[in-house]
Amino acid sequence: MKKLTLRIGLAATVLAGMAAGLTSCKDYLNVTPDSYYTGETVFSDVTGATSALIGVYDMLSGDRIYGQTVSMFLPNDADDFISSRSDGPDLVAARRQIARYIVAPTNVETNNTWISLYQGVERANICIDNIPKMAGYNQADSAALRRLHGEALTLRAQFYYELVRNWGDVPAQFQASVAGQNFNLPHADRYATYQRLLDDLLLAQRLLPWRSTAGTNNERITKGAAKALRARIALARAGYSANRENGQMQRGPDPQRDYAIARQECADLMARTGEHALNPSYLDLFKSINEQRRDVANEIIFEVAMGGSGLHLDSKLGYYNGPRHYNSRTYGNSSGAIIMAPSFFYAFDSTDTRRDVSLTPFSYGSSGTGANSPESDQQYGTTMIATTDGKFRRSWRATPLPGTLNYLGYNWPLIRYADVVLMFAEAENELNGPTDAAKEALYQIRTRAFRDRSRALASLATADLGSQPGFREAIMHERHIELSGEGIRKYDLIRWNKLSDNINDVKIRISNLRNGTGTYNGHDFANLPMKMYYRRVNGQVQWLYSFYKPSPDPAPTDPTIFSVNWRQSINDAYLTNLRPGGGGLAAEYLPGKGKELLPIPQATLDTDPALRQNFGY
Repeated sequence: MKKLTLRIGLAATVLAGMAAGLTSCKDYLNVTPDSYYTGETVFSDVTGATSALIGVYDMLSGDRIYGQTVSMFLPNDADDFISSRSDGPDLVAARRQIARYIVAPTNVETNNTWISLYQGVERANICIDNIPKMAGYNQADSAALRRLHGEALTLRAQFYYELVRNWGDVPAQFQASVAGQNFNLPHADRYATYQRLLDDLLLAQRLLPWRSTAGTNNERITKGAAKALRARIALARAGYSANRENGQMQRGPDPQRDYAIARQECADLMARTGEHALNPSYLDLFKSINEQRRDVANEIIFEVAMGGSGLHLDSKLGYYNGPRHYNSRTYGNSSGAIIMAPSFFYAFDSTDTRRDVSLTPFSYGSSGTGANSPESDQQYGTTMIATTDGKFRRSWRATPLPGTLNYLGYNWPLIRYADVVLMFAEAENELNGPTDAAKEALYQIRTRAFRDRSRALASLATADLGSQPGFREAIMHERHIELSGEGIRKYDLIRWNKLSDNINDVKIRISNLRNGTGTYNGHDFANLPMKMYYRRVNGQVQWLYSFYKPSPDPAPTDPTIFSVNWRQSINDAYLTNLRPGGGGLAAEYLPGKGKELLPIPQATLDTDPALRQNFGY
């Protein structure tokens, strides 16, 4: 919601908690606090109601939700990335508890996120309760107030979606809290909660404008976002989740009906000419986020605005994740803490342009590079086990930010048009099998990835696209590589009931990589390089040989050529760390233990006797 200048004050009584966050400054908001407001005053005109809605949007950003925890901690580990890999057990760090699937009910990261999500729900409830009661709702201000109402409904659905997919049957209150009410709320059935969200989003999309008619292009929610989120929630409801009582995976009550909802919402979006589309370049799409450009935002349907360089306002995208910067003189410092599961590199075909956007087998400087030295701006090749995710990079920022500041102002893309196209293909296949429409949706995504339709089709030559199970596998693989690093994969695996199988499979695959046995995605592990060689050209890594062929024999001796252990970096210690007690990928995950859900925070259980802990904790 950039370029809006709003009067924001502190509300009394039930609005106090909301307005406490409204005085903060974000990249879409120039704040001029000018008075104290009562609840009646806040919802007396469009300006006041908009101010209140900004307080709802405000809860999306910052460390506790999409600025860090929900975007980078909760979605890992899966079969693509490892969060904060350790060379040994470290179950003290809260973020590693999450990634290793051994979260304690007292975990500070998950507890803070739980609280913040419910704060977002409460703020949304206040807006949803009050905006339709305003005098202008059916009069002169109808369009503006109805849009605010639709935005609040969509935001509440997003907050509850995160709560349900991470904690399962959670308390669900759909009206603003009042003094004296019974706050001992019980577990609500997740399928009933999802159904309420589907109903709310159907209303929201009637209230919201399409982006093309909404005026200034900004981060505000439009009709497309409500429809895309409705499709995503319908697929979640159709799929599997862990039973709170026994940890067993169970499916939604009416999958075909939910697939039909998802299919229709995606079809509506795809049929709306000129509204949303794939960016022609996968690279430019993500560079636009890092460069904070709005000119190619058409693919991003729903995003979280960040800014202000603070833990409640901004994001650590590009600092916590992305290629590691060892105190780069130009770009500054970054952690590079989201590490590739080694075999994920070979989920990509060699000519797939998404690989070098999604994965970064290089760092800026190295552990031996002096801080702020000229060498700290140069790229160094990394090993297979140190390759990071790549869609958010400190070095891509339009204005370099040297030093140690870890808030870069990068927006978090919640839903892209590419996701909508793939959701359509999935739902269509589940309803009608691999129809021409389902295949064409898949081909659209592949064509951009390979920059040529014939190459895209050739890359699918060995796929079984003629059967429903075969096409389902193709969609699962396509979502794996198209949406990697965007907080989606783990939840896809859960709703497909594939998390247990895929975690087991990826660990076997990593072992096979080390031993040079087996194949994956058409690649024979025995023929993959043990070492990789590169030159540095204008400070950047230029790989000299194929990642898909054996290392050269004899090895090059040119002193300007550097080498890194590639497949050879997977050693015995790395494999040992994949097992319980280690610090590697999903080390503590065991099937049937209910770890697809997080534990209800202990502080909540202590104060709400109507709640019981989730199975396995």
